Amino acid sequence: MDVQDVHGWLVKFLDEVSDSFQKLPGSSIFLRYVKSSYQNDPVRSGIELFLCLFAVRYLLAPAYSTQKKSYVTLSDEEVDELVEEWTPEPLVAPLSAFEEAENEKRPVIVGPTGPKSKLSNGRTVTNLASYNYYNFIANETLKEKAIQTLRTYGVGPCGPPNFYGTQDVHMKTEADIAAHIGAAACIIYAQAFSTISSVIPAFSKRGDIIVADRAVNYMVRKGIQISRSTVRWYDHNDLEDMQRVLERVVKEQAKKPLTRRFIVTEGLFENVGDMVDLPKIIELKHRYKFRLILDESWSFGVLGRTGRGITEHQNVDAAEVDMIVGSLAGPLCAGGGFCVGSDEIVEHQRISSAAYTFSAALSAMLATTASETINLLQTSPDILTQSRDNIKTMWAQLDPRSDWVRCTSAIENPMMLLVLKPEVVSQKRLSVAEQEMLLQDVVDECLTNGILITRLKSMPRASNAKEAHWEPQPALKVCVTTGLSRKEIERAGITIRHAITKVVKARK
Repeated sequence: MDVQDVHGWLVKFLDEVSDSFQKLPGSSIFLRYVKSSYQNDPVRSGIELFLCLFAVRYLLAPAYSTQKKSYVTLSDEEVDELVEEWTPEPLVAPLSAFEEAENEKRPVIVGPTGPKSKLSNGRTVTNLASYNYYNFIANETLKEKAIQTLRTYGVGPCGPPNFYGTQDVHMKTEADIAAHIGAAACIIYAQAFSTISSVIPAFSKRGDIIVADRAVNYMVRKGIQISRSTVRWYDHNDLEDMQRVLERVVKEQAKKPLTRRFIVTEGLFENVGDMVDLPKIIELKHRYKFRLILDESWSFGVLGRTGRGITEHQNVDAAEVDMIVGSLAGPLCAGGGFCVGSDEIVEHQRISSAAYTFSAALSAMLATTASETINLLQTSPDILTQSRDNIKTMWAQLDPRSDWVRCTSAIENPMMLLVLKPEVVSQKRLSVAEQEMLLQDVVDECLTNGILITRLKSMPRASNAKEAHWEPQPALKVCVTTGLSRKEIERAGITIRHAITKVVKARK
C-alpha cells in the first residue's frame, strides 16, 4: 500500500467518524463551541482538554487505600503488659504536710460571704478575707435585678457568644463598660481568669516580643506562656530597668524582621499590692514604639473617683492604653472579665480569642449585675470615699503601730498585704517556708478571736521560671469592706495586730 492509498483510507475513515459524530444529539453545538473558543482563546481550549483527559484518567484509575498500616501490630498480651507497666504522671503535685494541716483547719462559710459570715461550726466571724469591698452582696436592689434577669433569661445562654450565646444584656454591659472607662469598644468574657490569659496570645505570637514586670500575677504569666512569645522581664516597678530592657530589645531587633512588641503590666499588683506608674510607662511605650496591655483585674472598680481604674486615678486618657483588661468579679460582685480598646482590637478578639470563641457566654444575670454595680459607682462616689476612709482606719492600726509587719499595698488598695519586716526575718532567721507557717499561725490566732483573714497564696510561676527570678514574699491578706463601721474596723485592726505580736514573740 503506497502513500496515496494510506491517505485515501485515512480521509475516508475521518469522514466516516465525522458523519457518525454529527449524527449524535448536540454534536453540532459542541463543534461550534470548540471552534469559537479555540479561535478566541486557544489556551483555554488546551486547558479544558487537559482537564477532560485528567478526569478520564482519574475515573479509570484503580482504587487504592489511604489507610496503610505503618505501625507494629501488638498482641493482646503485649498490650496488657505495656498498660500494666505504664504509670501516669500526677496532674498536680502531692500536698505537703503544711498544706494538709492547713486544709484540715480551713474554715467553711455557710451562706453569703458578707461582712459578718457564719461558719460551718456555728460561729459568726468578721469576714476580712472576701473581695466584697463595697458590700454589694447585701444590696437589695441588686438582688431584685438579678432575680428578675434570672426569670427572664434563665441561668445561662448555653452557647458561645458567636453561636447564639450573645444576648441583648451582653451588648448593654459592653456598652456600659466602654462608656464608663472612656474607650471606643468593649468585649466581655465569661471568666475573669481566662480573659487576660486569652487576650495576650490573641495578639502576641511566636517570634513577637513581650516586656513584662516580674511581679505580674499568675493569669498574666499563663497568657504569656500560651503566646509562646519571646519574654524579657524587668525588675518590679523599676522603670529605669524597664527602659534598659526596652533599649536592649530595640537594638537586638534593629536588623531583624519587624515583629510585634508589647509591654505587659498591672494597675494594682496582685502579688505586691502596689501601683504602677502609668504615665511614665506610656511615655516609654511611645518612645520605643511598643503596644501596652494593662491588666486592671485588681484596680478596676477600686481606683479613681468613680472606680474607672488606674487611668482615672492617674489622669491618663484610656485611649493611650492599647488594651485594658479587667475583672467583673470581686468588688463588682458579678462575674467574668472584659477588654476595652479600639474597634479593631475588640473585633479581632471575637474571632481569635480562645476564651471568647470556645466558651459559653457570660450568664445574663451576671452581666446585668455588672452593669448595675458600675452604675452604682458612677452615681454614688461616696461608696469609694467610705471604702478609702475604712482603709486608712485599718492602716492606722497595723502599719505604723506594728513592730513586726509592714504593708506593701498602695494606700488606696482595699486588699492590704502585710509582710514581715526585713529585720524580723533576719533576726528570726526565717526561711520562706517558715514565714508561711508563722503567718498561718497568725491567721489561726485571728480566727480564734473572731476575725477571718487569709494569706497571699500565689500560684506557681507559669513561664520562663528560670528567667524571671522572682517570688512573692509571704504575706497576710486583709480585705477592707464598707460593710463594717469605723469602730468595727478599728477593733479588727487591733485584734490582727495583737495576734501578730503574740505569734511572732512566741517564735524563738
